[in-house]
Amino acid sequence: MQRIRNAAQLHKPPSVNRRSLRTLTLEGVPALMVGNLLGGPFLTGYMLYLGATSEQVGIALAIPAFANLIQLFIAFYMHRFPNRKLALVLLGGSHRILWALTGFIPFLMPKELWVGTFIGMFLLSFVMASASGVFWTSLVADIVPAKVRGRYFGIRNTIHGAVAALAVLVGGQILDRWPEETGFMILYAIALICTVVNIYYLACYPNPTMAEASESKSYKLLLKPFKDRTFFKASLFLALWILLQNAVVPLFSYMMLDVHGISIQWVSIITTMQMLVMMASYYIWGNLNARYRTRTLLFWTLPMIGLSCLLWGAGSLLPILPVLVAIHILLGFGTGGFNQLVFNLIIEDAPRADVPIYIAVYSGLTGITGFLGPLIGGMLFKGARTWPNWIEAYGIAAVVGGIMLGIVVMIGRKILLEPKIKWLKGSGNSVSM
Repeated sequence: MQRIRNAAQLHKPPSVNRRSLRTLTLEGVPALMVGNLLGGPFLTGYMLYLGATSEQVGIALAIPAFANLIQLFIAFYMHRFPNRKLALVLLGGSHRILWALTGFIPFLMPKELWVGTFIGMFLLSFVMASASGVFWTSLVADIVPAKVRGRYFGIRNTIHGAVAALAVLVGGQILDRWPEETGFMILYAIALICTVVNIYYLACYPNPTMAEASESKSYKLLLKPFKDRTFFKASLFLALWILLQNAVVPLFSYMMLDVHGISIQWVSIITTMQMLVMMASYYIWGNLNARYRTRTLLFWTLPMIGLSCLLWGAGSLLPILPVLVAIHILLGFGTGGFNQLVFNLIIEDAPRADVPIYIAVYSGLTGITGFLGPLIGGMLFKGARTWPNWIEAYGIAAVVGGIMLGIVVMIGRKILLEPKIKWLKGSGNSVSM
């Protein structure tokens, strides 16, 4: 009889929570495939293929951050649209369909319109992505139990990191083996297939009832994050940080491909290595977050990112490829922790029902500076064409990296390690999309 009970237990269907977490993990796999086959170095490579300048590349790289501004509007009114799952499927699906369709531009448009059409479609696609992100984050906050968030997202992000690294490696091999036109056609065809799979898994998400906002009046709800002194100070500092970071980090691929003339195959290998480091870091940061407060861990990710920029200066003295490896190892470990911990900071500080508006305010602030960063970077690199070569190749990134390390010491330490506030240890509530 006991044997029968044990056998029945082994074949017991997974609980609703387990099925939801499994769906959440599986949905991210095709989403990451699309993002990494069409983004990162391949986004820069495709734009250069279309004939874009450094300034135009900077504009495109600024769009995802700029699109985050719409999150304020979405979070403000999302309680009027209680079917979060439907909104997520429509907006998330539209985002990836539009992005994948940019691969048809060379076949449908005259050459002089390629870059402008791409930027327009890319902007609309990421407006959809940013809007869907509010609904996704709100759903995930309800789907994933608080006590397992840190460990679950550490594991989930590790799996997704492996998928992302594989996608970049395979994408680099495809572009290296085939001519540019054929290679990009293959990448975009794979992305379209992954988009269909992603929409299917989005449709499998559970749709729990949305909690009522803690403030009944909309204007009071909007002002609540701004009145939260601790949250607002941290958000302003991180907005400044992202301004500096986005002035150079998104342009690393441009620097490697266009300034240093490194092949797309080597760039994809270096990017894959960065993603493998990021994958390992998700698990490490997730476990650390179960023991140490989020703000302390977030603070220590910042010097790693700043140092990865400063290290470009070493390229003027040492062979460039080993320097690039060191840069991307630091960048992978630092950004992996930053991306995983920054949402912890918001979710831990915000009342459960107000998570969307807190995330929207943070995204709005960082969206403005994240948009300006690549624009400033693109203009700097455009201007550097008339300056000595070492400034464009090494100097801009190194100087920005030095400034980043300076503000970590002078400002970041006071805000993120402020001793007067009684912080609970990090509960590991990590959300990533």
